[in-house]
Amino acid sequence: MRLGIATLIIAYVLSQFYRAFLAVMTPALKADLGATPEDLAQASGAWFLFFALMQIPVGWGLDNIGPRKVTAALLALGGGGGAAVFAMASSPDHILYAMMLIGIGCSPVLMASYYIFARIYPPAVFATLAGMVIGIGSLGNIAGALPMALAVEQFGWRACLWAMAVVTVLVAASIMLAVDNPPKLVAEDGAPKGSVLDLLKMPALWAIFPIMLVNYTAAAGLRGSWAGPYLRDVYGLDTAGIGWATMAIAVAMVIGSFAYGPLDRVFRTRKWVIFPGNMIAVALVFLLWAAPNAGVWQAASIMAAIGLFGASYPLIIAHARSFVPPHLIGRGVTLMNMFGIGGVGISQYASAGVFRMAQGPDVAVTAPYQAVFLFFAVPALICCLLYLLSEDRLG
Repeated sequence: MRLGIATLIIAYVLSQFYRAFLAVMTPALKADLGATPEDLAQASGAWFLFFALMQIPVGWGLDNIGPRKVTAALLALGGGGGAAVFAMASSPDHILYAMMLIGIGCSPVLMASYYIFARIYPPAVFATLAGMVIGIGSLGNIAGALPMALAVEQFGWRACLWAMAVVTVLVAASIMLAVDNPPKLVAEDGAPKGSVLDLLKMPALWAIFPIMLVNYTAAAGLRGSWAGPYLRDVYGLDTAGIGWATMAIAVAMVIGSFAYGPLDRVFRTRKWVIFPGNMIAVALVFLLWAAPNAGVWQAASIMAAIGLFGASYPLIIAHARSFVPPHLIGRGVTLMNMFGIGGVGISQYASAGVFRMAQGPDVAVTAPYQAVFLFFAVPALICCLLYLLSEDRLG
């Protein structure tokens, strides 16, 4: 199983790469295809939306088919195929379709490892293991920053995407060979196995859904879409400069994922680690809105700090997982992931419209970006406050 987990983590490195690499390609895609910031935000949003829409069927597949076949098939066909479509793109619409396919391909990767953790490891270490996967997997986030920027400048973006298509198919093949499915479970009383509807009837989860919906929106939105155009338009950074800045965000997210993982065992609480961390992240988004032209180092530092304090995703999943019965673990973790990734997808799509509406001949260059930052901050604040209604649990 260790080799299987290792291959799933490698696959998650690819997933993190694919959700974040568009930001550093902003100048190249604009020059070659005429792609605008709105085009790339919508393409990034499509990745998250299709990823989220797949979570219900992925959850069913994990519980009924197992993580090995589900993950290998989707990653090869969606991930590898989508990267190939991207490499052949001749218009922004083709990028949109490619990102849809890649989102479908990446949809089972993280949840497959979480499913295995939930089935074969004690609940007390779930958050630590979940944070470890995200922390290591976030190397893909780093690879999609400066290394990708340098590769695009050296080899061109099409060659880079063809290489990623080949790598993705090879990783999918390794999953098929190395991952072992845990034994299936049935409900203890012999009743039908249940469904997502049983999970949606649980009030405890409804108190966690709001913060799951917004936890990742600002960090993912900045890292994957808006940091590149913002730093280019406001501060004049080129591809390499954007790569350095987005790599700082990515490194901060890696550190945050590792740091959050064991904090529930350190402080004997999940709720009171998640809530203050997310409130700090929200405050930093408001700061970015209030001072969008404070300086390139200040802006990059604020965005990195948002990535750091907003990295509580594995702890939120662990909080929700503590309420889910064992025979519904697959559907439980994927349901929460649907809210988390779906929130990013919706906000990315909507942020493109916000950006467009804030533009005008007489507005400052920072104004459209301020509108986007405020759009991220206000819902996040509201949902953090709603999370106060949740029940703390360590089980």
